[in-house]
Amino acid sequence: MLERDEIRISLPSKGRLAEEAVEFMAACGLKVHKPNPRQYAAAIPALPGLTVLFQRPTDIVISVRDGSVDFGITGLDVTKEHGGTQDEILVLHEALGFGGCRLAVAVPESWTAVRSVADLAQEARSWKRPLRVATQFTHLAQDFLTANGVEPFELVYAEGTLEVAPTIGYADCIVDLVSSGQTLQDNRLRALEGGVILRSQAVLIANRAALSRRSEVLGIARTLLEFTEAHLRAQDHLMIVANMRGESPHAIASRMLGERVLGGLQGPTIAPVLVADGNPNWYAVQIVVRRDALIEAIAELRAIGGSGVVVTPVTYIFEEEPDRYRAMMAAVQEVSQ
Repeated sequence: MLERDEIRISLPSKGRLAEEAVEFMAACGLKVHKPNPRQYAAAIPALPGLTVLFQRPTDIVISVRDGSVDFGITGLDVTKEHGGTQDEILVLHEALGFGGCRLAVAVPESWTAVRSVADLAQEARSWKRPLRVATQFTHLAQDFLTANGVEPFELVYAEGTLEVAPTIGYADCIVDLVSSGQTLQDNRLRALEGGVILRSQAVLIANRAALSRRSEVLGIARTLLEFTEAHLRAQDHLMIVANMRGESPHAIASRMLGERVLGGLQGPTIAPVLVADGNPNWYAVQIVVRRDALIEAIAELRAIGGSGVVVTPVTYIFEEEPDRYRAMMAAVQEVSQ
């Protein structure tokens, strides 16, 4: 592993995944400063000890695996394909919420009798030559096809537009990334039932040895996880503030905690409201609720006397210690032992 003072994170260099990664970092409070768009290095002012590099998604995995880069944001698909077999890479967060797609087996629409992977296995056994499968995910495709009894087959490594492979004849079917499925339809291909090899999205990865050997890398990892988790958790929540009349904060809290969704994260925050007529029995209540429980929360507030309800987004929700941080520390300790 390469020893150096600089701590590095690699982000995708081009395309939609690159744009979404930079936007995600900014939403996490870790905005990337890149004054010259042609540069292949940048900084994160909030983390002055971290240098940002820009690489292709596959190269990010390889760089993190060999230790020339400490962290990376890339796809789970290329991480599983190129991550190695010695546990050099540790996935710190497996669901960043963007870059979603699936790695799937697809065949020509003209193969009307082949609807599932089981059908493909039967079809392959009936041929006098191996089934030719075009893909750039040779390890994942090899394991999946073998496990599902699709034999004999021959993998044809290819990059770029794989959908044309069956049409021009250098492969019979393909294993490729699928998002909406429209590109498959446009090229008269069909994904098979049971043919999803992997559901992928953007992940945060790290070099396991760097985490174990360098305390400063471990410190950056904690910050990345803290802010990532805080942002992702906040996306699913809203803050509600309302006015409520009551004899005391404890009396109001008792009414709120008697409802299904008004408990908030740990309980409501209740403070006096200084009204013009001097009535001491008005209070402001504040809770954080899940976004999908908003309608129910407002109905419950109104039912127990809440009024003047205000709802605002939540930017971050920091936990005392994220579960993924504890998982990372457990994995690091295993390496150290």
